[in-house]
Amino acid sequence: MKKKQFVVIGLGRFGTSVAETLYKLGHDVLAVDANEEKVHDIAEYVTHAIQADVTDEENLKSLGVNNFDVAVIGIGVDMQDSIMITLLAKEIGIKYVIAKANSELHAKILYKIGADKVVFPERDTGVRVAHDIVGSNILDYIELSSEYSLAEIVAIDEWHDKTLGQLNMRAKYGINVVAVKRQDDIDVVPSSEYKIIKGDIVVAIGKYKNINKLEIIKG
Repeated sequence: MKKKQFVVIGLGRFGTSVAETLYKLGHDVLAVDANEEKVHDIAEYVTHAIQADVTDEENLKSLGVNNFDVAVIGIGVDMQDSIMITLLAKEIGIKYVIAKANSELHAKILYKIGADKVVFPERDTGVRVAHDIVGSNILDYIELSSEYSLAEIVAIDEWHDKTLGQLNMRAKYGINVVAVKRQDDIDVVPSSEYKIIKGDIVVAIGKYKNINKLEIIKG
């Protein structure tokens, strides 16, 4: 897996979820917020955590964020700060900027000033966005609890042309297959004789740590 560098600015529920997930996936994560308590709470779950007001361009530059691959702007409530930080992030040279929006108007403005992608936290959980950022074979990720998740996983090479019975995923990977998507068809609770082919999407439930082991990062 190719390690990348991410800066997450704004440590509300969404930003915190993105930052912690990216770190769990093995990437370098710098978490930034103006609130000292939020920075303290996330410090052990990311590579670095810094308290700073990054609406100030000099403060943002001093963090060296222009060297990062991706910036995630998790500020949504204060539209002015969100817009300002997104604009500054693009101006100082961050290659890819993802920004959180709380309305369609907010999203339009963010795109206008250069955001590469805009997400709506009520539709896109932090964990889901994090997996999408790193471009993995996990297409969707829904947190069912603090321990278990439902995931859509593009079939890995070692599954191709084997039946679910042969693969015995519960024993080998600790996941339970609930469906398999093949192009426009979906087979719910497939039998043990169901053969996985290249391009299939396996829908499975399992512990976060077990699903994470199946992740393949592209590029």
